[in-house]
Amino acid sequence: MEGASGTVFKMEQCIRAKLLAVGANAREKAVTAQEAHFDIEEENWLRYVAGGLFSVVKKTKGKRYYTPAYNQETSFKRSRKDLIVKE
Repeated sequence: MEGASGTVFKMEQCIRAKLLAVGANAREKAVTAQEAHFDIEEENWLRYVAGGLFSVVKKTKGKRYYTPAYNQETSFKRSRKDLIVKE
């Protein structure tokens, strides 16, 4: 199973890199698959990796794609102080 998840991660990162290279880092700047110069394999993977709630590749209603330009490593991390509820 690890091999499959590694393949998904690799393809998702390749797609994300191409989207960032053409400047598709926001919904307003979303591009089509042709504008991002995806190859056949990447276009096939788009259906699988794009559009999910936690996916890094987002899909608009008009079949345009983008990826938010936040830093994935730090965007979801919170400190312990943020998690402590004060009464």
